[in-house]
Amino acid sequence: MCMDWESFAEQLAVMARDLLAQDSVDGTLERITECAVEIVEGCDAAGILVLHGKRVETLAPTDGLVVRSDQLQERTGEGPCFDAALRSEPVYRIKDFSEPQERWPEFGSRAREMGVGSMMGFLLYTREEELGSLNLYSRSAGVFTKGSETAGWLLASHAAVAFSSARTADQLQQALSTRHTIGEAMGILMERLKISEDDAFSVLRRVSQERNIKLRDIARQVCESGGID
Repeated sequence: MCMDWESFAEQLAVMARDLLAQDSVDGTLERITECAVEIVEGCDAAGILVLHGKRVETLAPTDGLVVRSDQLQERTGEGPCFDAALRSEPVYRIKDFSEPQERWPEFGSRAREMGVGSMMGFLLYTREEELGSLNLYSRSAGVFTKGSETAGWLLASHAAVAFSSARTADQLQQALSTRHTIGEAMGILMERLKISEDDAFSVLRRVSQERNIKLRDIARQVCESGGID
């Protein structure tokens, strides 16, 4: 079946606007995977895999199949999502899981039993950073074509920029929130202990180090309790 590229371009433009409209990292990721299912022909499920060493984190899965597949790859230590996330294969397309997978023999056979017919995956990255892999699943074999791969790659390119921007914005918001909380806690200590601003910050930092608790968490405790226990 041939891709309707005019329709796809319109859907991609709508998706780009939708991604920029999200107000959180989670919202952005969920919209990315939802869009994959909506606009890539044959895609039944989608998710984003992030590696932390050998540990797998599944983000914004649209179906339990995605979670089970990621867990299987973590247990077996092999699989296409791993390769995409590690950038050893930035794009992959597996046409038919009914055929033996020489590269991932254990994952291939068990994924087939799990109901995976075919898969595609794309490294999510910008020039500055690598973010994980966007992985698309079909329960049918032979569904993903070269056109599907091109569509997925275009989606992933937009998604990576949106993901990176959302994460940057989220980190900035967290930093601003942390700064506000620390400032409020310092004000409470200055008032209660009759100390200077520098001394109030030193108290927070000392307690943070002694208790091995992050500075922002100590500051939050001060704000909630009115002092340091």
